[in-house]
Amino acid sequence: MIDHPKILITRKYPAAGINLLEQERFRLTFWDQDRPMTPEELAAEAKDHQALLCTLTDRIDKPFLDRCSHLEIISQFAVGYDNIDIPEATRKKIPVGFTPDAMSEATADIAFGLMIAAARKFFFLHKTILTGQWGHFNPTGHLGFELKGKTLGILGLGRIGIKMAQRCSAAYDMPVIYHNRNRNLAAEKQLGARHVPLDQLLEQSDILSVHCALTPETRHIFDARAFRKMKPSAVFINTARGPIHHEPDLIEALNQKQIWGAGLDVTDPEPMAKDNPLLSMENVCVLPHVGSGTMEARDQMSVLAAQNIIEFYNTGKVPHIVNPEVLA
Repeated sequence: MIDHPKILITRKYPAAGINLLEQERFRLTFWDQDRPMTPEELAAEAKDHQALLCTLTDRIDKPFLDRCSHLEIISQFAVGYDNIDIPEATRKKIPVGFTPDAMSEATADIAFGLMIAAARKFFFLHKTILTGQWGHFNPTGHLGFELKGKTLGILGLGRIGIKMAQRCSAAYDMPVIYHNRNRNLAAEKQLGARHVPLDQLLEQSDILSVHCALTPETRHIFDARAFRKMKPSAVFINTARGPIHHEPDLIEALNQKQIWGAGLDVTDPEPMAKDNPLLSMENVCVLPHVGSGTMEARDQMSVLAAQNIIEFYNTGKVPHIVNPEVLA
């Protein structure tokens, strides 16, 4: 690498990856405010840079790409990339990198924790202490349910889904069913997981955990129709993307007791309004999209995002790329 390209760093990312970029003598520009850039600010800042290190809160849409078609690479600090217009980036021959598998363990932990928390009403019961409602022992008050032997259903049995299934199978002897576009034969052999049609997944799952990507096909796939097909004793877990479930339909399903409870690390929109009815429901646990929120996961994400840029300029390859056809 003879020249030293300028890279726009859109947020304060962990030093593990930034140090690698500095060692390679890239010229780095840091956005120093504790908020995402507006689309106008992002486009203005990116104009005189060759590369962009961004994340889910940055809107990399067609208007941005039209203004910044000079970019040589975009590296996303995330495993998802629905904030980026991938077809448009591909048309403009801009490779897009991402950070797969860096957050699989952390996100599976969140899904597993939300499952337990919803089944035992952790968040609601904690609030009773804060509001002075912890009273006398009530033998039938605010009862949850045990997870041992319950059926785990997974939509999207990929890296994170497999780790969630491993936890549930080992801890609670939970049989696993799943729905994917393609069967995961390795997971079937390892976990005894059964591939089932989507309707069967809805009808048979005691815990239904979402680990698929947000695509036009999965957007609002959990709507009123889907919730009506689920067991009234079922818990819905979503740690993938908020728009995979239709939030008004989820609220209605919970109010009508079509499902038992929910655990959410993602909402639609984000951030969630503080008066959202989900936050006051007894059987619902909501977190503010912290699935990757461990030091280990964020460090690894930073390293992978940096390596995508370093390898691109040193070898012409991007180790973790969304649109490999650009480099073909």
